[in-house]
Amino acid sequence: MELAEEKRLARQAAGRRRAEAHAALKDVAGEALATRGLPAELSGTPGIVSGFMPYKSEITTLPLLTRLGAEGWQTCLPVVVAADQPLLFRAWAPGGPLVPGVWDIPVPPETAPELLPDVLLVPMLAFDPLGYRLGYGGGFYDRTLEKLRSLKKVVAIGVAYAAQMVDGVPRGEHDAPLDHVMTERETFACG
Repeated sequence: MELAEEKRLARQAAGRRRAEAHAALKDVAGEALATRGLPAELSGTPGIVSGFMPYKSEITTLPLLTRLGAEGWQTCLPVVVAADQPLLFRAWAPGGPLVPGVWDIPVPPETAPELLPDVLLVPMLAFDPLGYRLGYGGGFYDRTLEKLRSLKKVVAIGVAYAAQMVDGVPRGEHDAPLDHVMTERETFACG
């Protein structure tokens, strides 16, 4: 089976698992992430952290972003610029103004300053213990991680429901691994 077809089938199954987990846990999962906070190794000097606005049945990072902002982190959100391009990041704090972006996902207005995050909270459909993730197929986060990691040290933390974990994610040579995964149950280093 070709990789594209393998990923397509995996996305269908992963979407169903995520939707089921979301239906059961959407009211408590985001708070569980916020209660735990970032991995201990990141608890030193706050930097810039990018979260994401939940799309479809994605777990929410908004309570975690609120906590991190209170701890002194500069928070921001990703913005899709164009197909086949890395994301850019604009400053935003929970409760701040948002405008409709691509796919009507809310994003900070163009007047918000652009930032280069130190930590990225990354959405996904599925993940494996090695830190590989299955996204929607646009490659936005893979391109973004490649770009950011060429500029500075960046920590990528996948954020998902525990039910989204699989034994292995189909992957190609351009798929960038995560450093950690956070679920409503635990946070662990990948690899």
